[in-house]
Amino acid sequence: MCLGAIIGDIVGSPYEGRLKPENYNFRLFNNRSCFTDDTVLTLAVADAVLNGKDYAKTFKEYYKKYPYVGYGKKFRKWAKLDSNEKLDSWGNGSAMRISPIAYIFDTEKEVLNEVTKATIPTHNSTEGIKGAQAVALAIFMARKGASMRDIYDVMTERFKYDLMNVKTGFYVSCQESVPQALVAFLSSVDFIDTIRKAIMFMGDADTLACIAGSIAQPYYKLIHFNIIKNVFERLPEDLAYVVVEFTKKYIDNKFVAPASMSENAKLYNLYRRSLVKNDCVTGLIEG
Repeated sequence: MCLGAIIGDIVGSPYEGRLKPENYNFRLFNNRSCFTDDTVLTLAVADAVLNGKDYAKTFKEYYKKYPYVGYGKKFRKWAKLDSNEKLDSWGNGSAMRISPIAYIFDTEKEVLNEVTKATIPTHNSTEGIKGAQAVALAIFMARKGASMRDIYDVMTERFKYDLMNVKTGFYVSCQESVPQALVAFLSSVDFIDTIRKAIMFMGDADTLACIAGSIAQPYYKLIHFNIIKNVFERLPEDLAYVVVEFTKKYIDNKFVAPASMSENAKLYNLYRRSLVKNDCVTGLIEG
C-alpha cells in the first residue's frame, strides 16, 4: 500500500543529497525525518483514486497545499500553470508516486492502463511511463503472491532493466533509479532491510526508499507497529486521513491510525519546508 512508500520516503529524507548513513544499521527515524514531495504526490494519487478526481488537477492542488517539500524544478513550474500542458519528464517522480494504483484493479492490463493515465500529465515520455509501469506491476505482482524470481524475470525481460549491473550513486532518471530500487527489494530479507539497502545506494535516498518500500510492503505484508506510529507522528492530519481512507477501502477495512502528528514534528516539518523554500536544499534536479 502507499504506506510502504511513505515509510521509505520519511526514513530516507535525511539522506537526500545530504550526509549519508555511517553504516547499514543507521537509526531509522531522527529529528530530520519528515515527509517530502514523494509522500505528497503518492497521496495525491491515492486521493484521485478514492474520489474519482483528475490526476493533473489533484497534483496541482496538493502542490499548492505543500509547495516546499522538495519538488523538481520542472514540476514546480508545471504545477503553477493554469493550462493542461503536459510535461515530458523522464524523472523518477512518476515511479515514486504510483503505488496506490497497484491496489485498485485485479488485472495487469487495468493497472498498466491506469498508470499511464496517472503518469502522462507530468511524465509523458517513454522512460517516465515505463518506470511507473514497472514499479506498479512489481507491486501488483507482490500483492498477488508472486515470487522474487517472478518479479525479477518480468523486470528484466519485459522492461529490459539490467539488474545485474546496477550502479550506486545519485540519479534522478527512471532508467537509472528504478533499477536501484528494484535491486534493493530483490536482494532483501524483510521490509526494513529493503529500506536500508535502498538508502545505502548513496543515491536519491528518499525516492529510492519510497519506490523500494512500495514494493516490499505487499510482499512482506507485516510492518512493525512502532514504524507505522513514527510515520503517523510526522504526517499532518489531512495527509494521514488519505492514508487511512485508502488503506481501509483497498487493503484493511479495520485499519486505524496509531498516532497523531506530534507538536515537535509539526514544528520540524514547517522548519524543513522553510529551508527548502529559502535555499532549495532538495528538488534541484527534476524528479
